[in-house]
Amino acid sequence: MLLAGCSSALPQVSVRVGAQSEVLSPTQYCLDGEPRFYPDAERPPVLRVGSGEQITIEVSEHLAESGWQVQIFDEQLEEQLGQVPVGNETVFDGIFTSDARPAAYFLVIVQDAGPECEGLSGAWPIGFVRDG
Repeated sequence: MLLAGCSSALPQVSVRVGAQSEVLSPTQYCLDGEPRFYPDAERPPVLRVGSGEQITIEVSEHLAESGWQVQIFDEQLEEQLGQVPVGNETVFDGIFTSDARPAAYFLVIVQDAGPECEGLSGAWPIGFVRDG
């Protein structure tokens, strides 16, 4: 996906749980040294999942090179419940749907902040509602 007037593409992030998969859009990102915010972006996708299912997150090479982590938030995206540093991997499958205590929660894939954009980093949220 390209933004109008910009030459760089946004890094891709995809999340898979069982047969469900989503390609995520960032809510913020540092593009060509400029901070970009996407307040009009669609509400983050929410997947209905079972207990104990593996969550697989795949990021683009560009995002992996800068390093990234997974942050766990409550269902309102207000309180951070935890975080898992991933480093420079392109695929991470070390989180399961039953790892977070509340039945409804968000994972936010967060790019490690660099010197550009005054420390702003990219963020790609996705929600989960666990059945039973």
